[in-house]
Amino acid sequence: MPQELEAVFDGTALQLEVPLNLAAGTRVRIIVASVLPDEVKPPKTFLKTAQSLKLQGKPDWSEKIDQYLYGETLSDHD
Repeated sequence: MPQELEAVFDGTALQLEVPLNLAAGTRVRIIVASVLPDEVKPPKTFLKTAQSLKLQGKPDWSEKIDQYLYGETLSDHD
């Protein structure tokens, strides 16, 4: 019965990460495929996330956010 195992090559031999359930002297066929570590991507900054959203709006959003969201003007608060 085929078993899929992972091992680490120490420069001389393969060191299995889990015990192999075989009797001593059993002949096996080994196919070696390198396992690459998961690529670690740096976290996105808030600015990169905001830019990736491709939001469209007026250039003065930050200055008049209440007006655009709630229809309020500065004179409404006076």
